[in-house]
Amino acid sequence: MIDVNVSLSHWPFRRLPLDEPSALAAALRRLGVTQAWAGSFDGLLHRDMAAVNLRLAADCRAHGEGLLVPFGTVDPTLPDWLDDVRRCHEKHGMPGLRLFPGYHAYRLDDPRFAALLDEAARRSLVVQIAVAMEDPRTQHPLVRVPRVDLGPLENLIKGRPALRVVLLNAMPFPTTDRLKGLFRTGRVWADTAMMEGIAAVEQFIVEYGADRLLVGSHAPFFCIDAAPLKLRESELKESDRVAIAEGNAEALLKPQNVPQP
Repeated sequence: MIDVNVSLSHWPFRRLPLDEPSALAAALRRLGVTQAWAGSFDGLLHRDMAAVNLRLAADCRAHGEGLLVPFGTVDPTLPDWLDDVRRCHEKHGMPGLRLFPGYHAYRLDDPRFAALLDEAARRSLVVQIAVAMEDPRTQHPLVRVPRVDLGPLENLIKGRPALRVVLLNAMPFPTTDRLKGLFRTGRVWADTAMMEGIAAVEQFIVEYGADRLLVGSHAPFFCIDAAPLKLRESELKESDRVAIAEGNAEALLKPQNVPQP
């Protein structure tokens, strides 16, 4: 199984079980996870992204080389963000980026975000967008972060054929038609982390198809054991289960041969 949504370091507002890299790596191996795409909680509020990504890459090597795959944080509102992208790709060998528009206070119609997508597409980097990180009811009263408005994303993707976007913590999403439009582009995926209800994976497949879904635990913020249980409690065709558990994620990381417009 490939988990596309784990985080290293400490959640800013409280300690969590498994928030040490060695403990998280051990729990992932116990569940049979062969690869976990890891961002950093430090990327939410820290401003020195070069240091955040350096620590992330070092922790992935030290505690889960071959298991933990680092996805660096880039904030396009900060100076030298292009250099942060370069370091993630060229220095750390990261296959993708994890973005936090809500915490970094920019909208998806911001020209700087479009420029970031261009750079990611040019380098064939997967772009993960954290639509939310926690339930609004549990947020610190001085740090209220709304869900990311995905409205502008479909048009941005249509003009960038090399772009691949993974929406983290996006389900359930209030606007079904908007998600359908994004998935129809063939270059957008979502993870299972915030799916709720009985047979949620089955319902997603009926609505959007098995090829648009990836396993995501959002560990250590969420209980790591919930991710495989969501697959087990749904009645899935074996081909769909394999695609969601690992096949879709494996395909995402394969080299892309899409020509730039």
